[in-house]
This record gives sequence, structure tokens and C-alpha cells, in this order.
Amino acid sequence: MPKYLLIMRGTDESNAALMANIDEMMATTRQFIEEMVKAGVLLAAEGLDDPGQGVVVDFSGEAPVVTDGPYGETKELFGGFFLLDVASKQEAVEWAKRVPAAPGSKIEVRRVPGDDEMPQVDE
Repeated sequence: MPKYLLIMRGTDESNAALMANIDEMMATTRQFIEEMVKAGVLLAAEGLDDPGQGVVVDFSGEAPVVTDGPYGETKELFGGFFLLDVASKQEAVEWAKRVPAAPGSKIEVRRVPGDDEMPQVDE
């Protein structure tokens, strides 16, 4: 079965709304994860730390440049993911529609290509 990544993307506003109701959101998310486990579709799920704690490695110049935190002009940030093993894109979308998310958040659904779909390197 194909794998799909449900990528959680949020804005400063949606992340603030999430933090305002963090206990309720965490309980709802744990319940959602349990539903995916019972359905046998969840392969992995992780949330990410505050983007201000990370760094950005920029490859626009000759040498990579490392700066603190996300770019200032970033409108949406990747906040975490669910990796699912489901039968179809439509099934992944149905799960994505059920993700507990704060208003203003988005869930991007992306298929993970199998090993047999990767370009082969002649040795």
C-alpha cells in the first residue's frame, strides 16, 4: 500500500490558538492517534519544537549560510506530521480532514514514493 505524509502547517495565529487550548488539543490528538493505530494505518507521528529554536541552512549562494530561526517572511511553518500506510490518496485525504487542527492551519497530503520508484543509479 502507498504511504502518505500528512504535513501539519500553521501560521503564527493558528499556532497561538493551538497553544491557548493546548490541553484540549493534546487530548484530542491522542484520541485521533489511537483511532489511526486501531485502523492499522499509522506508521509514525511527530510534532516539532518552536521554529525559533531551529536554524535555517540557505543554499542560495556559493556556500551554505546558517541563520537562527525561520525566515522572517515565512507565512506557514511545518509543525509536525503523520505518516500513514493507506490504500489511496483519497483515504489519506479522509484522514487529513479529521486531524485536530487549529483554525487557520493546513494539512498538506503528499505521497511517499516507494523504493521501486526512485531513479536508479548505474554503477
